[in-house]
Amino acid sequence: MTQNAAMRGEKIYDMELNITGVTDYGVSMDAILSGEEAIPLHGARFDLAVDGQYEGRLAGHAHGVDYLRVRADGRIELDLHVIIDTEDGHRIALSGDGQAAARSGEPVLDIFANVRLSTASKKYAWVNERQIWGVGTASLATGKVLAEGFMQ
Repeated sequence: MTQNAAMRGEKIYDMELNITGVTDYGVSMDAILSGEEAIPLHGARFDLAVDGQYEGRLAGHAHGVDYLRVRADGRIELDLHVIIDTEDGHRIALSGDGQAAARSGEPVLDIFANVRLSTASKKYAWVNERQIWGVGTASLATGKVLAEGFMQ
């Protein structure tokens, strides 16, 4: 992923996650995003299982779930829960919220996230102290989520 000139702060990771599963609750995400189905008035929920890698100052294998909610007005809300197992054997919890915006005519979501990291590991105590802003994309065609994290 290229450097995002608009973001401030120290870039601490590039991540590439694969969407490994989608759980829907009554309507498929593909049907809503393709326009085949209207978003229900009460919205729709999807659980996206993810698995992949983080690289940079924070590097390791990650897996977790994004509890995605598509509101009736089309806004997509994110509720992120990921476990990062660092390359050197430590574990970091990632939680976050934010939103995703569907691109018109493309199976791509632009992601904007407010990320919190936490661990009791002394080596990675620095992750507990600062806010992280995440930006990226999710391609529903390829099942790839690419994002960068910037420590504020």
